[in-house]
Amino acid sequence: MKKYVAILFILIYQQASSQSLIGGNNIIKTNLSGDAIHNYNITFERSISRFMSISLSYRTMPKSSLPLQAIVKKFINNPAIDFDNIQVGNNALTAEARFYLGFSKMAGFYVAPYTRSATIDLTVPVHYTYQPTSPLPGIVLPPIPMQAQLDGTIRSTSYGAYVGMQFQLLTKLVLDVWMIGGHYGQSNGKLQFTPPTPLPALAVAALQKTLDETKANPFTLKSTVTANSAVIDTEGPWAGIRGLGITVGLRF
Repeated sequence: MKKYVAILFILIYQQASSQSLIGGNNIIKTNLSGDAIHNYNITFERSISRFMSISLSYRTMPKSSLPLQAIVKKFINNPAIDFDNIQVGNNALTAEARFYLGFSKMAGFYVAPYTRSATIDLTVPVHYTYQPTSPLPGIVLPPIPMQAQLDGTIRSTSYGAYVGMQFQLLTKLVLDVWMIGGHYGQSNGKLQFTPPTPLPALAVAALQKTLDETKANPFTLKSTVTANSAVIDTEGPWAGIRGLGITVGLRF
């Protein structure tokens, strides 16, 4: 721990001793910790006073397998959902204001309130079976396995704040370390499945029952199934933690 504290003070000292080399009111940067997990991010920050800046960032992650699957299963309870084959992607636009408590522009410890608009793209396979009616009395037909692949988006708007420290490492190189923060807001979305051919009535009832059994507290789910489609409407609170992030940028 003492080693990291010493490194921190060295960086602060270098930052203070290099003020004459620092110039520019703008920084373009990317979050290396996000890039490492294919959650790509770019941020533009502009100083508007000695102790304050504003910034706008865009984040995108292409569709891939569901991360943190074990945690998600604790919130979404339905064995019919094929968690192994869920695909999820996202993009988000974040606007923030930063209030620096140091002695130079866009450097030192800061507090940053922000607002975020995000879109989550989902593909959720659901397995179900239905019992067909036998054309002959006394004959029981085997259950028919089926799959409904629900595609759609969930949109959220949330508000929060976090803290961090930004360092001027070289003349134009900036290191931004996010420490901890979080946001809270609301979300709503729609997932939809369109079968290649109309579903028989018994299959409609079976799929409706399967979707109605899905529990995703604290989200509210409303499912509607017909012969030609299945739709799930979702709404509920949206929260997240903004944890440790390592961002590097170019100042100009």
